[in-house]
Amino acid sequence: MQKKLIYITGIILAAVVLYLGITGSRLSDSSSDQEPDLVSLATENRYKEMEIKDYEGARLDPSVGPRDNSISGIQQVDLESYNLLITGLVEKPLSYSYDQVLEKDSYQRLITLYCVEGWDATVLWEGVRITDLLEDAGVLRSGEIAIFHCVDGYTTSLSLETIKDRDMLLAYSSNGITLPDSLGFPFIVIAEDKLGYKWARWVTEIEISADLEYKGYWESRGYTNEAEVSR
Repeated sequence: MQKKLIYITGIILAAVVLYLGITGSRLSDSSSDQEPDLVSLATENRYKEMEIKDYEGARLDPSVGPRDNSISGIQQVDLESYNLLITGLVEKPLSYSYDQVLEKDSYQRLITLYCVEGWDATVLWEGVRITDLLEDAGVLRSGEIAIFHCVDGYTTSLSLETIKDRDMLLAYSSNGITLPDSLGFPFIVIAEDKLGYKWARWVTEIEISADLEYKGYWESRGYTNEAEVSR
């Protein structure tokens, strides 16, 4: 009788251990699943109202990035006093209002921004060709680069050859909504296949220059002027 009791007790203990093991495993799996859910929720919360989340089978990232990495905080531009200037080595310096830029032919591009901090964002951009803006001003033959000046004093540059070859846009919309302040409203340079510091935000002036050695804000602090994305 004692042996039988010990045997039954052993079976019960084994069953309890097995149950606890299975339950613990499930709890562990559930816990490990929580982190992606939390990240996904944080990402979801960054979408603006009416923002497109999918485009032609591709999942779009939020227009608002994971954090602000601008040099002087997020800028807010008053369109009543805003003008986009085209200056430097041009036949006819120009001043566009926001609405005048939007009157140009518009184009949409699905392009990924790669930040030097290690994150990237695939966004559906809409804007005008930079070459269309420059064409009206008439770039002189001596012009080699475009220097982008921004509201916060930030500058960076791109060669005119690169701008033309990659048909770069000056965007005013992201994922079907008006460009958010944090992304550079009213305009951001869509510098395809260039690292994020070439994507000038809050652009106020495009200066045409012959200075191939020009260094912008981050370039003058040691960042490469080429800024090519390596995949």
